[in-house]
Amino acid sequence: MNRKKNVLKQKHSSKLRILKRTEDTLSDIHKSAVDQALQSQNGHLDLFVRFLLGLSQDSNQALLQHLLTQTEGISHNKEETVQYIQKKIKENSSAEKSINLFHCLNELDDNSVVEQVQQYLESGDLQSCKLSPSQWSAVVFVLLTTSQKMEVFDLHEYNKSGCGSGVVFQKLLPVAAASRTAYLTGTNLNKKSCATLASIICSESSSVRELHLSKNPLGDSGVKLISAGLKNSLCKVESLWMVDCNISNEGCAALASALKSNPSHLIVLDLSRNNLGNSGIKLLSVGLENPLCILKILWLRYCNITDEGCAALASALKSNPSHLKELHLSGNKLGDSGVKLLSAGLGNPLCTVEILWLKYCDITDEGCAALAAARKSNPSHLKELDLTGNAQIRTGYELLFAFNHDNVPVFTSYY
Repeated sequence: MNRKKNVLKQKHSSKLRILKRTEDTLSDIHKSAVDQALQSQNGHLDLFVRFLLGLSQDSNQALLQHLLTQTEGISHNKEETVQYIQKKIKENSSAEKSINLFHCLNELDDNSVVEQVQQYLESGDLQSCKLSPSQWSAVVFVLLTTSQKMEVFDLHEYNKSGCGSGVVFQKLLPVAAASRTAYLTGTNLNKKSCATLASIICSESSSVRELHLSKNPLGDSGVKLISAGLKNSLCKVESLWMVDCNISNEGCAALASALKSNPSHLIVLDLSRNNLGNSGIKLLSVGLENPLCILKILWLRYCNITDEGCAALASALKSNPSHLKELHLSGNKLGDSGVKLLSAGLGNPLCTVEILWLKYCDITDEGCAALAAARKSNPSHLKELDLTGNAQIRTGYELLFAFNHDNVPVFTSYY
């Protein structure tokens, strides 16, 4: 009250018009409020309806009488309101509207939905449950409200059979968007799923920071769609795994464009076991060489890279030497010529690479000599080098350890 005026009624008369008919029961008022909230296009009445239903609880009746006039004689049948809301849930196809109705049931202390959904979740295979749209909305509501803050969304937990993963993913989008880590590895994501995923990660409300997409047949078309989300300045994804996703040079071009447009978030990128080739690495390096690109860990194992690709990576290290910490190139036919080109970038005193994996890269003592020279020029960074599987190395390891002394970090080499 302010100067003997009901400010609440004054400012929200459009909302409170549902409370003016004294001949109505409280259940009638609730039904009217629910109907108006469902008709609202922008959801501006959603919180008000929840508030109203919460006030109807016995524990809040005293407060309710202070807010509403002429409440004497108004009867309230809680079960009637619950049944009406449940009926509206079944009729409504909008997930957002349904979720608000579930919140309304929650205000009335009705737990029937939660109990029913728990049975679906315990099955571990939501697709086989053949849920209706309202039941899917109930699942989303329960996952978002009854769990602690979502840290990890793992699609496999809700679709253990693997059948219809795309459908399950589409239905659980709000849950995925609210999670910090989204595990979608090996879930057979299709083009539609990629487009939806792109819209999630560039949403201002998205919490996704780690995205696991490995072993999905994304192809270049799927990567282009996802990259459209990555390049949005609102996207906050920091770690991206795309191992074995059928990506080639076109996909690399899209990722490079994303790194150029939004360089200040992605920290980890794994593109291993994709046939990127030298042309793909050249395109990707265009994004890496941007001084604003803060990528720290790059995995490119078994990507069909040779010395030509090494030259592009060395150029990127020269242009942007101060961010990359780990570089994994195992399983590529780099040879000594490729290692020499790469060593030119590693030898830059500004280069901060600490971990370098070159397993099974056809390196001999000649390549080791180039790495040793790079370490001599830049002794304070490289700490771990894996040369396992390079059978032609004989005396090269002695050169690599020749610079160990008190002024450089401990150096570990695997062979």
